[in-house]
Amino acid sequence: MSKLVRVEKREGIATIILDNPPLNILSHQVVKELDEIFHMVAKDPEVICVILTGSGNKAFMAGANIKEFPDKIGKNDVKEFSMHMHRVFNLIDFLPQPTIAVINGWALGGGCELALTCDIRIAEAHAQIGLPEIKLGLFPGAGGTQRLPRLVGEAKAKEMMFTGEPISMDEALRIGLVNQVVPSGEGMTVAYKVAQKIAGYSLQALSRIKRAVDEGMDQDFDAALEREAHLFGEVFQTEDVKEGVQAFIEKRTPQFTHK
Repeated sequence: MSKLVRVEKREGIATIILDNPPLNILSHQVVKELDEIFHMVAKDPEVICVILTGSGNKAFMAGANIKEFPDKIGKNDVKEFSMHMHRVFNLIDFLPQPTIAVINGWALGGGCELALTCDIRIAEAHAQIGLPEIKLGLFPGAGGTQRLPRLVGEAKAKEMMFTGEPISMDEALRIGLVNQVVPSGEGMTVAYKVAQKIAGYSLQALSRIKRAVDEGMDQDFDAALEREAHLFGEVFQTEDVKEGVQAFIEKRTPQFTHK
């Protein structure tokens, strides 16, 4: 069986490509391969930043493989299937390294939910994003009901899920669902420049920024500040902070070792 997800590495950046064009459907095999690849990336000391995208220019990921759904109807193990999806998507969401999704076409259903697991979303102008599950008598089961409202607010998230209609990239930018909209065909170029900048910094600091934000979002403000202070204390024990401060004093570019 041929691989449906591939990974390329250079300059501290891992580019993970959903490689089943034209729609890059979220099948059981794709979930399995994403699980394997992101476990590998999480432990790779050479990877400082991750880009996730789809092959071709029609879809980032156009949703789940609906042909797999009839086998689930009436079964008692659908909750476990959803929980497995959560485990894989949480692995991506809580990856130590910063992640960038390049939305280079349709990001629908599970594709939208996958894009939501990334820290930054860069979208090409022709793309569309949405959660159309309601049209099948379903609703998002891979974290969409939780990640989307945390990002765009309760009312807009409910509107998107209740109607099932995708939105344009102009609207996605306006509501904060994507960070940038770039001309079609330029998503990877722009994302790689952003990833190169990020990869030039210390993973010790980058990973703690990510943890402080992610964990703090689910805590009250005082507890979140205490968590930030704890992580701030940790980063001052690293080799990279010594290098960064010394480089500043010596007016040179720091050479971080991510230790």
